[in-house]
Amino acid sequence: MIKKTLCFSNPAYLSMKNGQLVVRLERQGDMPERQTTIPIEDIGMVVIDCQQITLTHGLMAALLDNNASVITCNVRHMPVGLMLPLEGHTVQSERFQDQLSASLPLRKQLWQQTVQQKILNQAAVLREMRHAETGNMQQWATAVKSGDSSNLEGRAAAYYWSQMFPDNEETFTRDREGVYPNSLFNYGYAVLRAVIARALVSSGLLPTLGIHHHNRYNAYCLADDIMEPYRPYVDKLVVQTIERYPNNDEITTDIKRSLLTIPTLEVHINGQRSPLMVAASQTTASLARCFAGEARKITYPEM
Repeated sequence: MIKKTLCFSNPAYLSMKNGQLVVRLERQGDMPERQTTIPIEDIGMVVIDCQQITLTHGLMAALLDNNASVITCNVRHMPVGLMLPLEGHTVQSERFQDQLSASLPLRKQLWQQTVQQKILNQAAVLREMRHAETGNMQQWATAVKSGDSSNLEGRAAAYYWSQMFPDNEETFTRDREGVYPNSLFNYGYAVLRAVIARALVSSGLLPTLGIHHHNRYNAYCLADDIMEPYRPYVDKLVVQTIERYPNNDEITTDIKRSLLTIPTLEVHINGQRSPLMVAASQTTASLARCFAGEARKITYPEM
């Protein structure tokens, strides 16, 4: 069963009772005080997007025990924090050891596979959304070497973003701190990162230790690695959202609602259709098998 993604954007008091998340909305104007409940076992992600929300410690512990991720947002409604459970798998210690013992050649091969699938998925988005020429990207994908020593990921990214918004090529640059619609990509990637990090923990892996990304200040290097082939799904959703709401230059409630469907996006993996959140668990489980020496390839979705 696909887990629910909950977003709270109005003042509320969140607590737990009888295995249920209890949402109490305060009285506002003519609206009376309201209360509703949601089974905690059905929740996969909670987004806290209001400075006037109170959560009880019991609820936080119950969410983490259920392997749910909790995202907190700042006053600009951008995700700034992520909380995950410390224990997500019965043989977590063994899998940590496998991960720590992974050889450099193995990590380079896994990164090669990751970059190849990312470029192929980016090419698929360009063909579908922009009807752009992607023969060069197909060639780059097949030419990726172990560890991507030639940085074909960067070359493909430069072409990809130049074609993604051809009418605004001179004004748009993909930059975390850049102008709109960069904020939409930032928001979407933050949600995706939480989905991947949650899946890694569920598979008994340490999200801090990456196969390529290494940053002493980044607690989710492995999540940043594994999410790469999934980014094009977010990109496609962002483009569709912009087309649906063309006159907005900020993240409105409708835009946020659209971006929060990321965990339920349909993807193709292992020849079958699957919600992105479920596919992420298949990907991280295959990664764990690679670290354990039981497999040589990560299972990624194909667009």
